[in-house]
Amino acid sequence: MDDHKIPSLEADGIIEGRNAVVEALRAGTAIDKIYLQKGETDRTLGHIASKARTAGTVVVEADRRKLDAMSRTHAHQGVIALTSVREYATVEDILRRAEERGEPPLLVVCDELSDPHNLGAVIRTAECAGAHGVVIPKRRSAGLTAVVAKTSAGAVSHVPVARVPNLPALLKDLKSRGVWVFGTAATGTVSLYDADLKGPAAIVIGSEGDGMGRLVTENCDFLVRIPMRGKLNSLNASAAAAILLYEAVRQRLLPS
Repeated sequence: MDDHKIPSLEADGIIEGRNAVVEALRAGTAIDKIYLQKGETDRTLGHIASKARTAGTVVVEADRRKLDAMSRTHAHQGVIALTSVREYATVEDILRRAEERGEPPLLVVCDELSDPHNLGAVIRTAECAGAHGVVIPKRRSAGLTAVVAKTSAGAVSHVPVARVPNLPALLKDLKSRGVWVFGTAATGTVSLYDADLKGPAAIVIGSEGDGMGRLVTENCDFLVRIPMRGKLNSLNASAAAAILLYEAVRQRLLPS
């Protein structure tokens, strides 16, 4: 598949088959992503793709083998949809939430976390740490599916999650609003415990395999490294997010 990992079979909220997906679109069901069989060009699938894109739904091409692995009914007819457990917020909603609380914004930006368990764990930690919201890219990322909701232990009901088309553009916008952008990188020039996370901050977490993309990295104000005392040189993405978030919590609890 081009730019997404197939979700695991534990996922709920799967709609399979052409008629079922067409009906879901017609009924206005909140759909997170639609997977279409690569190479199929018949009218019905074209109609589904067009209607989905008009509604702002992400459409992904996948080969037949991967759709078969994802299917529960074994009669997907070249199309599978994943429903969204809640509507996405906007970045404005997240910043407004911080303002209403009288707190400097604290956001988590996930750069292409494709594993729904990792995204769910990040959302759970963000809720526990009192972060104001999470931002994900529209492409190449897990979305607000049932697996993410389950892994978040219900935190998706309490933390706004925004989905944006372009992360570098988002980071530029946040910086123009006075938000400092802290990227996580093994080669970071700033040690975690030297980073000042008390003010308006966006913490960027890279993807599971490749870390942050080049353009995202270039739009960070600081590249923060987490001290590594063992033989391994990297942490799971959700663990890295937890460490940075709780360092921000610690700093914000200190007397000013």
